[in-house]
This record gives sequence, C-alpha cells and structure tokens, in this order.
Amino acid sequence: MEALLPGLSLLLVLLAAGWGNGVGAAWAMSPGGCKHVQSTADCTGRWLSSVPGNLQGDIEELLLNDNTIRVLGHASLLPYPQLKHLSLSKNRLNLIEPGTFLGSQGLHVLSLADNLLFTNYSQTAAALSALPALRTLDLSGNCLTEDMLSVLLLNLSSLESLSVARNAIMRLDSSVFTNLTQLLELNLEKNYIFEIDQAFEGLQKLQRLNIAYNYMPCIVDFGLTQLKVLNVSHNIIEWFLAFESDDLFELEVLDLSHNRLLFFPVLPRQSKLHSLLLKDNEMTFYQRLPNGTSLADVTVQFLIIDGNSTNITTVNLWDEVCYSNLSSLRLLDMSQNQFWYLPEGFLAKMPSLTHLKLNQNCLETFQLSEEDPLAMLTDLDLSQNQLVELQVGAGATLPSLQLFNLSTNRLRVLPAEVFTYTRKITTVDLSRNRLDLCPQPALASEVESPPCVDIRGIETLSRLYLAGCGLRGLAGQPFRGTSLTHLDLSDNQQALFGDPGWLQDLAATLRVLSLRNTSLSSAVVDFSTLQSLAALDLSGNSLSALPASLSAVKLHSLDLRDNCLPALPADVARTPLARSLQELYLSRNPYNCCTLGWWESLQRVEQLRVPDGRELTCSYDSRTLSARALPETVLRACRWKVANMALLYLVLALPTCLTLLVAFAVVFLMLKQKLLKMLKSRCGASSPY
Repeated sequence: MEALLPGLSLLLVLLAAGWGNGVGAAWAMSPGGCKHVQSTADCTGRWLSSVPGNLQGDIEELLLNDNTIRVLGHASLLPYPQLKHLSLSKNRLNLIEPGTFLGSQGLHVLSLADNLLFTNYSQTAAALSALPALRTLDLSGNCLTEDMLSVLLLNLSSLESLSVARNAIMRLDSSVFTNLTQLLELNLEKNYIFEIDQAFEGLQKLQRLNIAYNYMPCIVDFGLTQLKVLNVSHNIIEWFLAFESDDLFELEVLDLSHNRLLFFPVLPRQSKLHSLLLKDNEMTFYQRLPNGTSLADVTVQFLIIDGNSTNITTVNLWDEVCYSNLSSLRLLDMSQNQFWYLPEGFLAKMPSLTHLKLNQNCLETFQLSEEDPLAMLTDLDLSQNQLVELQVGAGATLPSLQLFNLSTNRLRVLPAEVFTYTRKITTVDLSRNRLDLCPQPALASEVESPPCVDIRGIETLSRLYLAGCGLRGLAGQPFRGTSLTHLDLSDNQQALFGDPGWLQDLAATLRVLSLRNTSLSSAVVDFSTLQSLAALDLSGNSLSALPASLSAVKLHSLDLRDNCLPALPADVARTPLARSLQELYLSRNPYNCCTLGWWESLQRVEQLRVPDGRELTCSYDSRTLSARALPETVLRACRWKVANMALLYLVLALPTCLTLLVAFAVVFLMLKQKLLKMLKSRCGASSPY
C-alpha cells in the first residue's frame, strides 16, 4: 500500500495542474470542484463559503449559485479582472463590501437573487455604485423595501434590465427609479404593491413592465406611451383607464388576466396592441341587462360650476362604443368572465383577429354577421357557455378558421352555413352537447328528420371530438367525405348500436380513436380494417376478452383500463399487436392471479411500456394482490391448482375410457361365435397343398 502512495500523489498533482488536454479542459480540478467550459466557471452547488481564488484568471462568467457564501469581500474578485457575468443566487449573502467590484469594471450581468441583502443594504449599495457598465441586475427575493431599493439603485444609471421580484415593496413613487434613464425591462412581480405614484415617469426607454402578483386595485390615466409589454395579471384591479390622448402608444401586449375587472378596459385610442389578455375577471356588458332592461337611452345630467359660469352636460349612462383603434389586435382572451352577449359591431373593430377565446362565460347566443370581418380568425373557442344556437347571417364567413371549440354547451344543431366557407377547418370539438350526426332517419311519428349536425364532405376536417353527446348510433355514413385522423366518441352509451359501417369511411386515415365508456362488447367492432390506427382507447367498457380483430392491428398505444378482463390471450406477446405496441394501459381489471403468463411474456417485450404496471392487480381466493409481486405461497398454490385441474380431468376421463373398453369387450365376446361362423362360411373351402 505504501508503495502506491507516491504514484497516487503524482497523479493528483498532474490532474490539479491540468495535465493532459482532455482532463484539464473538462474539469480544471479546482479545490471547490468547479467545472470549466471555455470562459465559464460553474461552481453551482459546491457548498462554497467564499469565492474560489484559484480559477482560471481569464474567465468571463462565474456561476456561484446555491452555495453558502455570506460575505463578498473587497478582494474576492480581484483574480478575475475580465469578469462580465457573475451569479450568486441562492446563497446566504448579507454583505458586499465597498470596493468589491473595483477590479470588475467590465461586469455586465449580476445576479444576487434569493439572498439576505436587506441586512447591510447601504454598504452593498456603495459596492454596486462602482459598476459603470452594469446592464442587468437581479435583486429578487432579498426582503427589500422601497426605501432600501431606492438606495441600492441610486448610482446605477447604466442598467437596462432590473428584477426586484419577491421582495417587500408596498408603494412606489418617483424617488425609487430616479436615475434609471436607460432601463428597458423592469420586473416587480410578487411584491405587496398597492399604490404607484408617478414611479415610471422618468423611465423614458422602458419597454417591458411586469407588476403581476401584487395588490393593485386600479390603473387610471395610464400614459406610458413607450411601453411595449405590460403585465399586471394576478392583482385586484377593478378599473383600467388609459389616458385620453391621440398619441400613439407603442403597447403591443397587455395582460390584465386574473383580476377583478368589472368593465371592458378603456384602452389607448391609438396603439400597436396585438395581444389583449382578460382571462378570469368579472366583466360583462351592461347596456342590455338579463331581465330585458336596456340602458341605451338612459341619460345623466352633470352640473359643472366653474367660477361664475355654470354648465349642464348630458351624457348617456352607458355607452358601449369602443373608441380605441384595435385594427392590429390578433389575440383576444376574454375567457372566464360573465359575458352573456357581445355588443353589436364589437368584433368589427378587430379585422386582424386570429385567436378569440370566449370560453367559460354565460353566452346564450353567438352571432356572426357580414359586418364582422373575421377573415383572419383561425381559433375560435366558445366552450363552456350556455349556447343554444349559433346565428350566422347572410354573407358571414370564416374562411381561415382552423380550430372551432363548441364543447360543453346546449347545442342541438349547427347552421349549415357554419362550415360552408371554412376551407381550412381541421379541428371541431362538439363534446358534451346533446346532438346527433346527420343523416338521422325520421321516426314513424315524425314528419321530418330530427335536428342534427352535418359534417359530411368537410375534406379538411382531421380532428373531431364528440365525447358525451348522447349519440344514437352512427348509421348513414355520417363521416363520408372527411379525412379524420382523430375521433373521440367517448361517453356515448349508444353510439356503437346499429350498423358499424361508419368505420369503412375512415379506414384509410383514422389514427387515433377513443371509445371509452361506450358499452363496447368484444364482438361489436371489427378493428381489422383500421390499418392506419395508432392509438385506441377502450377503457371503461365491459370487455371480457380482448377483441380478436385487434391482434393484427399495429397499434402504438392501447388503453384497456376499467374493463372485465380476467386475462389476455396466452400468445398475445407473439402477435403483430404486441410487436408494434409502445404503450399499454392494463389496470383496474379483474385478472386471475393463476393465469398471468401473458403478463410475464408482455414484460419481456423490449419496446413496450406499461405506465400503470405498478397498479396492476389480480384476484386470488377473494384477495386482491399486486401482479408485480405475487407471494410465493400464491404462486405455489396456483401451480398446485393447475396440477390438480389436470389430475381432475384425468380422473374424469379415466372412467369413461374404461367403460368404453369394457363395453367393447362385452360386445366382442357376445358376437364372437357369430363372427367366426361368418368367417368360415365365406372362407370355408379347403385349399389343397
């Protein structure tokens, strides 16, 4: 052992010195275990209590995140004069000594997030003031108040990006960001801000502002014309009123989602707005009330006294005319509100709209008219409303529509004009509407056919979702003329009753089929014709055996959960189905613990993954056991049961065989004399020798 020590010591010395290009380039083996990649030293998560002093002197990026550094001394960074990026996030840093950055004048990016800088913030501020080229600073998660922040930022006029998220800031005024004239991006999310008083007026270059997850009650006289992105989501805002001006606002994205807005926001008259996010508020329109009352003609008079002059001004109580220019708007998300109608001409001001989300509202009707120029609309979501009908006026078209979501409404029929000019429609979701597909034969008591939805001949349609629609059979080739690749018929108990010929129209294109909870029995559907099928969901049915027609289908995914399967075929692992399967769901079936040979063979299929394999159970002697780890006593009992069954069959067969043998012997003895006489009579003549 002693003889090995000199050689081991030499090896360690060579490694530390970077001996060998491969070892030295990859690790550089500093005492702290930092990794070097070109000009970057990564010392993340090394339990360092100070900055390593023996790294390469020419590094430009130093990552010291997730360590235990408490103090950054004035000599900590002297060995690295070319440093441009320094990250000290998630340490215990409570002090940066003045003069620490005197040798790092080229530092551009500094991250100090998730530390304890509130304790000695004035000394830290003195240290930061020596960074004339600093562009990006992250002070998130340091328990800083607005007063501490104003001291820390006092001499950082070069900053372009600043994050002070997750601090203890409550109120902002003009003194906080006084000298940040070059600031482009400011992140204030997850503080306790409830008031902002002209805090951003001096930030003439500010383009991105994030005030999400605070306690702002309203925004009035919004006038930051240079701002491009404003995120004030997750506050308690009830009003948003832009400053009344004809100046052009650069605003492109406005996020007011997850607030308490009562009214549609008053937006700048002229802007470049292309994304307006209003999800999860309490908005509605008030000119027409649900009880039939109209406020369109109700007026209010204001008495205005100015010195010796008195004026009376009469205005409408409620005016739903939108005076903002929304011609560039492409995304409008008004989901999860309380809208029960849209004002006339509301959508006419948005000719560039491509995505409209009105799901989870109270809409009872949705009207498309020729005056609503939605020629660019590709995505329309009206799901989870109370829609009874769609009204399509003459000349109304949606030529660019690709995705149409109408799920969870009360629709029974759709106007034929809806799909007449939708030349690009690919996805339609009609789930959870009480409807049928055309053609529907009229009953003897009916004069005409019942209402239905006709999707025949929509050549571009590839995805159709009809879950929970109460479909009454699929007779009459309802999918003729389509090229469906995805079809969801889940939760339709009677959908598979009657003629299964609808499968023939989809045999060449269908790739994903869901028949979950459709009262499917093993012999109802012949899957052998669906040679393009890749994913099949048969869960929640009453299958007592795997459909034989599946054995030749080359599926990639199969779901057999929640059925009545006691076992799969013993040779299932040798079928084309098993060789192509990549994902198989099997749980929540009453498998027999003594007939799990198929399960063992499936586990040996290389590419097959069973995500719910740990949940697979089987029954033995009124007990439910895990199929992955059967007790040895159960395995032994199962083997005995198999042997006993074979013995039982033998015992049952032996008396039968003996009885037949005895009967044959008796018959032979009884007929022996007659048989001999018969033989002699036929062959009685003697043959001379």
